[in-house]
Amino acid sequence: MSEEQVLTPQKENVYRVQGFTCANCAGKFEQNVKKLPGVENAKVNFGASKISVQGNTTVADLEKAGAFENLKISPEKADTRSTSTNNEDEKVPFFKKYQTLLFATALVVLGFISMFVNGEENIVTTLLFLVSMVVGGLPLFQTGVRNLIRLEFDMKTLMTVAVIGGAIIGEWGEVAIVVILFAISEELERFSMERARRSIRSLMSIVPKEALIKRNAQELFVHVNDIVVGDIMIVKPGEKIAMDGVVLHGFSSVNQAAITGESVPVEKKVDDEVFAGTLNEEGLLEIKITKLVEDTTIAKIIHLVEEAQGERAPAQAFVDKFAKYYTPIIMIVAALVAIVPPLFFNGSWEMWVYQGLAVLVVGCPCALVISTPISIVSAIGNAAKKGVLVKGGIYLEEIGSLKAIAFDKTGTLTKGVPAVTDYEVLEDSIDEKEFLATITALEDRSKHPLASAVVKKANQENISYSIISVSDFTSITGKGIRGKINGTTYYIGSPKLFHELAVELKQDALGRIESLQKQGKTVMVVGTQDNVLALIAVADEVRESSKEVIRQLHKAGIKETVMLTGDNQATANAIGTHVGVTSVQAELMPEDKLQVIKQLKTKYQKVAMVGDGVNDAPALAASTVGIAMGGAGTDTALETADVALMGDDLRKLPFTLKLSRKALNIIKANITFAIGIKLLALLLVVPGWLTLWIAILSDMGATILVALNSMRLMRVKE
Repeated sequence: MSEEQVLTPQKENVYRVQGFTCANCAGKFEQNVKKLPGVENAKVNFGASKISVQGNTTVADLEKAGAFENLKISPEKADTRSTSTNNEDEKVPFFKKYQTLLFATALVVLGFISMFVNGEENIVTTLLFLVSMVVGGLPLFQTGVRNLIRLEFDMKTLMTVAVIGGAIIGEWGEVAIVVILFAISEELERFSMERARRSIRSLMSIVPKEALIKRNAQELFVHVNDIVVGDIMIVKPGEKIAMDGVVLHGFSSVNQAAITGESVPVEKKVDDEVFAGTLNEEGLLEIKITKLVEDTTIAKIIHLVEEAQGERAPAQAFVDKFAKYYTPIIMIVAALVAIVPPLFFNGSWEMWVYQGLAVLVVGCPCALVISTPISIVSAIGNAAKKGVLVKGGIYLEEIGSLKAIAFDKTGTLTKGVPAVTDYEVLEDSIDEKEFLATITALEDRSKHPLASAVVKKANQENISYSIISVSDFTSITGKGIRGKINGTTYYIGSPKLFHELAVELKQDALGRIESLQKQGKTVMVVGTQDNVLALIAVADEVRESSKEVIRQLHKAGIKETVMLTGDNQATANAIGTHVGVTSVQAELMPEDKLQVIKQLKTKYQKVAMVGDGVNDAPALAASTVGIAMGGAGTDTALETADVALMGDDLRKLPFTLKLSRKALNIIKANITFAIGIKLLALLLVVPGWLTLWIAILSDMGATILVALNSMRLMRVKE
């Protein structure tokens, strides 16, 4: 390979941006950064207010590229102790924050007072309006004139031409009002977008910045940036956990709502995983740190959600494409309105130039441009707070149009943990509880998953088995176990084991075994070399919520729900019938699940797969939307799925469907309203009724209504 062919991949750096006023400005900033020396590529995430830059550049160069908006740039991973955040402007007093706008408004008011006292043609009146325009609209004019010189057409270009034209024909009062209202409109747009962004950024504020760390037999408070993997953190009752880790000592209940959306606290004991941002409610915990601050689950959630906000949804892609052609068309229409009537129909130049300027103002696509981003950011932020991680606007839209959903059985519709469902003693002379203690003493020495179900049952019933002495314990691979208690050798295993031992199974016992197996249960036989003494049936426990969730999905219009499993057909049918899925596919290998998803896509086009994000990776990838269960603490689920339910709670699925459909409806309503109000205002041109006042009020009104409508998505409940 020649030296020229060896390409060094450019490093990607991410920066936070403060000061975006609109999506168009964000796009322009992106183009400016791409032109910087040493920059290979750049991508702005308007929703998260960030920019990713490939190549070499400095913060000073980036701020120069954003000087037209006076943008402030800071590295994303800057030390939180020394770097200001994007929320700084929230602390600025109202008057100081909006002093320019307030001063310009005061000048307009004085201008109208002067007009009333001295008349419209008075030099003082004109100067007051002119100074108001300069104070309130200087950034607008600077950008607009620069755009005109470069023949770049956006909202500010339209407004600048309209203002200059209005000034030329002497409409000083109206033009001053237009400038003020446009500035207010921009501030409202900025406010609504920032509020939507804060809905997810506020998650970071729930994580303590310091933690009590035990080092070298001393306890000291350490900033989270200085905590390393392996440190021991002490968390007292009522305190929030600052870092991810595992419990080393202690027992407590922890409220994990911030991560998983679960409202009920979860018990935590030694070796259990805990997450940063969760609340320790009862006991003292000593926790061994397992992740650095930037790798904690909540940090990953925030990062993934911010990335998701930057992913353009299909509706947003349409708006971006539409806006690209829309502005030049408006410029042409405005020119025709101003020129055609005076030239060909003896119209008044003053009247029709004024109408043309009003067309420019009404043509500003503010409401249209923000119709989708605020909706996407609001919906994704709301979902994250409820424990649902949606990894892009496209998936938010796709969920709403799903027609079929496939579910993995184990760990999704079921808990993935075997449980004893039936325990029957076959000899009248045997005490059930005493014999369960004997069985548990044997099973406690086995590592088989079915054995854990028996031990769990004994613990639940407070049966003591640890004092029972077991000798000659042996595991019979694939068949069962054997052990001696009080001189008697017991066997526990499949019916096949007892056939091999030549132990006769009575007709009643055989009938009962067959009946339990038909219910999808695994049957273990307990006995000696001479006799069968008891039967234990074990099954994977179905989640309490599964049946209700499937019912809600069918009610919401999902046409087919399919359960996919590698289990035998009898087990699958029993569980499928219980939870209410429309069809069951059993005895499947991972590649078979993939084929089922492909068949469903052929039939329904839009299909989701719900699984654990590990074993179901091929099916998750092939589906329209891959939904992983239990994303909290599972990096694979967070990385492979399009949507992650952070807690093991299927009830979040109907909520996600509801939120998606609401978002789709709101986006469509916003786009329709934003375009409709423009067309309605433009129709006023025909009789010559369109004024600059009506134009700017229609634009500002549409922007406010679209923003408020979008922010409703932050309040959608489960």
